[in-house]
Amino acid sequence: MTSRPKSVLWVDDEIESLESHRRFLTDHGYEVEAASHGDDALEMLRRRPYGVVLVDEQMPGRRGLELFGAIRQLDPAVPVVMVTKSEDPGTMREAIGLAVDDYLVKPLQPRQILSVVTRLIEGDRIRQQHLAREFVTRFRALEERRAAVLGWREWIDLVHELAQWDIRLAEANEPGLHEALRAMIGGLRRDFAEFVARHYAAWIEKPEGDRPALSPDIVEEVVLPVLREHGKALFIVVDCLRLDQWEALLPLITPIMDVETSHYFGILPTATPYARNALFAGLMPRDIAAAHPAWWTENEDESLNAHEAELLRAQLERLGRPAPVRYEKIFGGAAGDDFLRRLPAHLAQDGITALVFNFVDQLTHGRSESEILFEVAKDEAALRALTCAWFERSTLRAALLEAERRHVPVVLTTDHGSIHCATPATVFAKRDATSNLRFKFGEDLRAEDPASAVAVDDVERFGLPRRALGVRGLFAVGDRFFVYPTKLREYQSRYRGAFLHGGISAEEMILPVALLTSRAAGRGGP
Repeated sequence: MTSRPKSVLWVDDEIESLESHRRFLTDHGYEVEAASHGDDALEMLRRRPYGVVLVDEQMPGRRGLELFGAIRQLDPAVPVVMVTKSEDPGTMREAIGLAVDDYLVKPLQPRQILSVVTRLIEGDRIRQQHLAREFVTRFRALEERRAAVLGWREWIDLVHELAQWDIRLAEANEPGLHEALRAMIGGLRRDFAEFVARHYAAWIEKPEGDRPALSPDIVEEVVLPVLREHGKALFIVVDCLRLDQWEALLPLITPIMDVETSHYFGILPTATPYARNALFAGLMPRDIAAAHPAWWTENEDESLNAHEAELLRAQLERLGRPAPVRYEKIFGGAAGDDFLRRLPAHLAQDGITALVFNFVDQLTHGRSESEILFEVAKDEAALRALTCAWFERSTLRAALLEAERRHVPVVLTTDHGSIHCATPATVFAKRDATSNLRFKFGEDLRAEDPASAVAVDDVERFGLPRRALGVRGLFAVGDRFFVYPTKLREYQSRYRGAFLHGGISAEEMILPVALLTSRAAGRGGP
């Protein structure tokens, strides 16, 4: 936040008549200087900066709006308030079109001027102070909440609020408060891992019990009701979208459609071959392998996601609501343009149009391979900013606009998030262990520091396919990533600071699922 001086330059050819207003501003701590001619004002601006410039529109010589352009050339950042006797709507529209910061009509009231000047000069600082006070109050409450025993609902509420604070403090440029928040988030990671390790198997084994919605529940609990009510739905999965990224996108999406967000827990491993297949199949991975063995292999690569359309059709049939499924995976570029030409025909038909967007996942993984991406997306705030910049020109935004135009409801979610990893965790395993950095399966698999991972001897209890005798699972917790002792330096150099997924953290597991509906349809539009 850049601080502007508490000074006002008032440009008016009748400045003497405004003496009482000038004194009023002075009494409230503002330095006020006056100019009765536009050229004099420009010369004063050349000599020193001002916090705000008040410009009379109707002066001899240059009009105020003409002077505005010259002021902007001298100081592009200085707020300018246009003051006029005229209530002509044309003048007001011209001022708005030129991006004048405010517009006042004479006769002026002292407190009206004070309000505008205070907002333009001190508004950022006042808002920042208010934010700091609010956070300090909430921080105490959050610390008390952290000390309590949290259930899955409380974890969702807490993580959601922390994501919102993370965005607000980063945008307000409050490094001290933001550091305190990040410390709290880091301290909660072990608690969250212990919570998941304690309850996850029961969620899988007793689905009728008190548990959160999991990846296999999303189509039945969210998509299917929309399909039954409207006959059609646009189902969008943005691969690897963190909760804070979704919160950052919301201000860009809410002008397009009405949004209702809820949350669920992604399954383990928090990796695409497992979590996204579970979304489309409505089954845990062990059940996918049992019911559809031809669509599941033990090769942990993208080929595992080659049958998502078939899995979604099979799920709808199993739920007693078979429907046409049109499935596309969107990578952007020319392929995205081609898809947008097909989309109107998709949305005109009944059934589900299912889209998978891979950009965020590619961005997240690409950081580890590209020095340029690593630099421009160096932390969570930068990753959010890049995600928002992508969205504003994306095929995803165009698809939402088309859905809004056609009044087609949208269910938008993700398969897993990611976590900014900083701490290597040494693991020991045989050569046949899987290569993932946040989870592994293998024989004689163990972590040097038991606190760095959750070990699972019976992977079937975690809803995963049966493996060979003696194979166990290992899931990284907190911000750790797995390294082998023989490749410690190589892995540290390559992956420290990377955004990874597959393990146990709130950033990877607590995910948004949103229902987006047309505003025109909500108003009873055509």
